[in-house]
Amino acid sequence: MGLTVSATTREPRPGETDGVSYHFMNDDEFDHRLEDGEFLEWAWVHGHRYGTLRSEVERVLAGGESVVLEIDVQGGLAVRSVMPDAVLVFIEPPSMEELERRLRGRGTEGEEQVRLRLSNARAEMGHAQEYDVRLVNDDLERACSELQDVIRTYEMDGGPSQDVRD
Repeated sequence: MGLTVSATTREPRPGETDGVSYHFMNDDEFDHRLEDGEFLEWAWVHGHRYGTLRSEVERVLAGGESVVLEIDVQGGLAVRSVMPDAVLVFIEPPSMEELERRLRGRGTEGEEQVRLRLSNARAEMGHAQEYDVRLVNDDLERACSELQDVIRTYEMDGGPSQDVRD
């Protein structure tokens, strides 16, 4: 499995590296690449633009790996529209209260940004049923194990033999 590096117009946070954490772009570069059809998907998220460059997906596929996109709900649904066979996994917090605790605990956003992220998360939860699989991230080890099971089910076994959403 290969992970892609998303592009964004937001500023890097402390410790983030261009080309590793994200491809950080200004608005003009993002616009240019968008006009040139370089994005598989893109969306406005939390006041900034994020997207997946087609070249990132092609890089992973050229290496013989399946592609993992770590993207928001809008992006996932956009990918589904151009790649109907994509398997969408919705990873959700155990509760909105826990999500708020995690966001505040990171200490990377101000109050306005935390409120925006929580508001967006509430709206995104309404799209969870449109995904193939839903995982609750209440215990990291268990959630990772469940995600590995999903990957095996879809990639190695050719798809679910039972309803993996249960």
